[in-house]
Parts: sequence; structure tokens; C-alpha cells
Amino acid sequence: MRSYLDWNATTPLRPEVKAAMIDAMEISGNPSSVHSEGRAAKMAMERAREEIATALGAEGADVIFTSGTTEAAAMVLAGRQISCAPVEHSAIKVWCTQDLAVDGQGIVTVPDPSRATLQLANSETGVIQKLPEGLASSDLTQAFGKIPFAFNWLGITAGFVSAHKLGGPKGIGALILRKGTDIEAMLKGGGQEQGRRAGTENLIGIMGFAAAATAAQRDLEAGLWDEVAARRDALEARLLDSAPGAVIAGKDSRRLPNTTCILTSGWKGETQVMQMDLAGFAISAGSACSSGKVKASGTLQAMGYEDKTAQSAIRISISPALGDDQMNRFADAWESAYGRWRDRNGQA
Repeated sequence: MRSYLDWNATTPLRPEVKAAMIDAMEISGNPSSVHSEGRAAKMAMERAREEIATALGAEGADVIFTSGTTEAAAMVLAGRQISCAPVEHSAIKVWCTQDLAVDGQGIVTVPDPSRATLQLANSETGVIQKLPEGLASSDLTQAFGKIPFAFNWLGITAGFVSAHKLGGPKGIGALILRKGTDIEAMLKGGGQEQGRRAGTENLIGIMGFAAAATAAQRDLEAGLWDEVAARRDALEARLLDSAPGAVIAGKDSRRLPNTTCILTSGWKGETQVMQMDLAGFAISAGSACSSGKVKASGTLQAMGYEDKTAQSAIRISISPALGDDQMNRFADAWESAYGRWRDRNGQA
């Protein structure tokens, strides 16, 4: 039986999301049409927009539907003089000057928030940032649905989210803008999304996104992620006990409740991913959008880890669906693989 421990890369589709998307397939109208079918589609879309805003604590803000965080970030960051840190996702870093300092626990210093973007939580280490007041924008993708926050309380101008990180479909996300914020549309040709993003809206994805956001907020309020954090902590304690030379990146910082980034210097992360895959466990060697690249993680390098150590990183990101039995089976498999590597390489 396989176990999925790569929740930060993408999440399985929730049953209620699938049901909402099937319902959306029965709505034949274009939301921009004025006839009855079009108005029905428009009504469903706006209801979904409100549900997502509520889950994000973004009531009164503008929720602009996009294909995901990558597009949402580009809409705000392209062509601007914006600072960021090397710990950001590559979809953010491509638009920024990477000049913000990062300490050994992954915490970023932001001298001028109005000219900077800073993620709320890191996908590789799970490190959570304290966003400074007046921050220009923030990637909220990994934090959404895992930790409590409200867009309206963060003091930021723009936020980026994707549905597939919280049990929703791939290919749908949103840009959240403080009311009255002006941006120039990248996709032009129609008046959709308040003139900020042309093109007929993906109603099937949007309704799935809304169902996922509502369900994720329900799980958060029910305390399911507190239980996840306890299982994650127990797993880390066991892994560190069996491999005394290993370290947890960002361990002394506040982190997402489901994320472990463990480094065992000299034992290649890609090798570990393959070994665990053969043992029936899906994990990763870092951000899914950077997997397969030989170079060490920019996030871990920015935190001060040398290449040999950074290249040994694996990320284990778990979900509320994983029980103690699955966690123990993973620990057994990892410890066995570690023992074989240690013996081959003469490690203490």
C-alpha cells in the first residue's frame, strides 16, 4: 500500500470538490452572457468568489481568478522594482532582486516592506514568516488552509494562492488585492475579472476551488492540523534519534504543521526519494517545481547550508489523512535505508 507524503507539492482532490466540479459541468452558460444561462453561471461564480474570500479572511478585497499562483504573481510583480529573498518560490524570484537577508533558521529581514514581496510560509522547510506591515505582496499558497490567517489582517497589498495545495483542482488560483489597488492586465481582450484578466472564466475550476477553500477552513477550525503537527514532531524525533548527524532545516522557527525538511549530509536527496518511492512512499527532494535539478536548493543555501548538505535534503509533507501506522511504516523504511547508507559509507 502506498502512502502520499508530498502534500506541499499537490494534494489529492477532495470528494466534495469533485462533486462541486461535476455540478459546475451542468451549468452551460458563459458568465459574461446576459441571458438566463449566463446569469446562472455568473451567480455561481460570484458565490464561489465570496466563499473563497471568506476562507481567506479577505472580505471586501478583490479576488481575481487566475490559472494559479504563478500567474497571479506575474500580474503584480512583472516590470516592478521589487526585492525578495532567495527562499521564495521560483515563480516569485524570477521577477525580483534577491537581496533580502535570510538567517540560519530561514527568517527574512525586510528593510522596506513597500518595495518587497515575502512568502507567508516556505514550501521546502515550512518556515513561517512574520509579514511586516505595508508589505507589497505575499505568496500565501503554502499557508492557505494549514495555518490560521486573514488577508485583511496581514497588512499586505496583494496575495497569491492556488487551489491544488488544499484539495482543489490544478490550474486555478487567485490574486487577492486590497480594494482599490490598480494593476495593468497582462491578458487583455475582454472585461472579465473587473478588467484585470481577460478570458472566459474557468467555472468548473472556480467552483472546485471554492469547495476546497471552504473544506480546508473547516478542517483548520476543527483542529485537524494540530493533530498533524503532533505526528510530524513525533516523526522528527524518531528520525533524529536514528540518525544523530541529521538536522531539521528551520527547526527552531515556527513552521507549517505538516512539513519536515531533513538533511543528512552526503546522502543524496534524490537517492532517498527513489528509495522511499520503491518502499511505497511519495516524498520529494524540495519544491516540486525545482525537482530533478542537480543544483542544491537556493532556500537551503540562503540559510547557510553548504552544497553537500543542501543536496541531501528531503521534504516530507503530510496530511490529516495520514495515521500513526503510516508514519511509523515510513520511519521504519527510512531508518532501514539510512542504516544501509551509513554502513556502506562508514558513517558513525
